[in-house]
Amino acid sequence: MVLTQESPNTRATTEEEVDDGGGDLTMRHEGKGTWKHAAFHVATTIATPAAYAPLPFALASLGWPLGVSSLVGGTLATWYSSLLIAALWKWNGKKQITYRHLAESIFGSWGYWSIAFFQQVASLGNNIAIQIAAGSSLKSVYKYYRTDGTLTLQHFIIFFGAFELFLSQLPNIHSLRWVNALCTFSTVGFAGTTIGVTIYNGKKIDRESVSYSLHGSSSSKKFKAFNALGAIAFSFGDAMLPEIQNTVREPAKKNMYKGVSAAYGVIVLTYWQLAFCGYWAFGSEVQPYILASLTIPEWTIVMANLFAVIQISGCYQIYCRPTYGYFEERMLSNKSAELFPSRNHFIRLTFTSIYIVLVTLVAAAMPFFGDFVSICGAIGFTPLDFVFPAIAYLKAGRMPKDTKLRRSVQVLNCVISTWFSVVAMLGCIGAVRFIIEDIKTYKFFHDL
Repeated sequence: MVLTQESPNTRATTEEEVDDGGGDLTMRHEGKGTWKHAAFHVATTIATPAAYAPLPFALASLGWPLGVSSLVGGTLATWYSSLLIAALWKWNGKKQITYRHLAESIFGSWGYWSIAFFQQVASLGNNIAIQIAAGSSLKSVYKYYRTDGTLTLQHFIIFFGAFELFLSQLPNIHSLRWVNALCTFSTVGFAGTTIGVTIYNGKKIDRESVSYSLHGSSSSKKFKAFNALGAIAFSFGDAMLPEIQNTVREPAKKNMYKGVSAAYGVIVLTYWQLAFCGYWAFGSEVQPYILASLTIPEWTIVMANLFAVIQISGCYQIYCRPTYGYFEERMLSNKSAELFPSRNHFIRLTFTSIYIVLVTLVAAAMPFFGDFVSICGAIGFTPLDFVFPAIAYLKAGRMPKDTKLRRSVQVLNCVISTWFSVVAMLGCIGAVRFIIEDIKTYKFFHDL
C-alpha cells in the first residue's frame, strides 16, 4: 500500500504503512526504544552547545532579575509543555507519529500545515545556527594548532556540512540512538568543561572591572532584551517530541514522561550553571557564543570546542528529519523499493544533498550566530514548544476530572500560550533588527 499525495485530510495511512517519524515510509512497527533512549534524543535535541552557549549573553541583555526569571520560567514552561505533548500520544485512539499529524488530528488541515511551516523554520534556522557554531568551534581548534593557518570559517562550515551529509544517509531517528547517546555525554562534557573554565577565567579577571549594567540607548536596550527573549526560547527548542515518542516502546506515555524529565535534569544541571557563571565572569562584555570569551587555559578551550562539535552533529541530524520526512512522504514508497532497491537510496542522497548544500551556503554567507539563534527561537520554536502544546491540550479535551485542578490547568495553559505569543513577536522584532545591523557592518562570507 502506498501513501497517496492528496491534502492531509484526504491522505490515508494504511494499517500496513506509516511514516515512522524519522522520515521513512515503513511497515507498521512498535517502537523499540527505552525511556533512556528517549532521554538521549530529547537531551540531544534541546541541550546543545548552540542552544545554551548564548545564554550568558542573553542574561547580559536582560540583567540579573529579568534574565534569571526568564531562564527559570522558560525551563519550567517547556518541561510542562513537553509532558502535555507526551500525554496526547494516542489521544484519539490512534498513534500521533509526527508533530504534523498530531496537529492535524486536533485542528484539521490548517493545523497540519501550520506545524509543517513552523517545523521547517525551526529546523532550517536551528541547523544554520548549528553549522555556524560548529564551524566556529572547528576553526578555534585549528587556530590552536596552526596560528598562521589560512583556512577560514567558511572552510570549516563546509567540512561540517560534508560530515552531516554522510550521517543523513542513516534511515531514521532510532538509527541515531547511539550517536545521540555519545552526544548526550558530550553535552555534559561541554557543560562541565565550559563552566569550569568560565569560573577559572572569571577569577583571573579584576572583579571590580566587571560591569553588569545594561549598555546603550533606551531603544538599543529594548531591542537587546527582545533579542535575548528569542535566544532563551531557542535554547529550549524541541520540535520533534512526537517523532521521538514514536521510537519508544510501550507504555510510550510513561517512558516518554521519564525520558523528558531525565533530559530536563541534564538541562537544569547545564543551562543554569553555564548561564549564571558566564554572566558572573564577564558581565556585560560576555560574547554571544561563550567560548569566544574564554582565553585560558587554551587546551581546555580546545576540549570544550571538540565536545561542542560532537554534540552538535547529532542535534543537526534530528532537526533534518522533518524536512526529509516531508519529501520522503511524497517521493518514496515501499513498492518502488522492492522493484528498484537503489532508486530510493539515490533519491534520498539527492534531496539530502540539496538540503545540506542550501543550509551550508546560508551559514557560510551570513555567519551571524546570535541573530539566527534569536529569530529561529522566536518564529520557529516558540509556537512549537510553548504555544501549540498549551492550546492543543485544551482543544483535545484531555482535562483532569477534578474541577479546581481543571480550572488551574486551563488558566495556566492560557497564560503560557498568550505570554509566549508576545515573546515570539518581540523576539522576532529584535532578531530582524540585529540581522539588518550586521548586514550593514559585515560583507557576505565574512570570516568572523
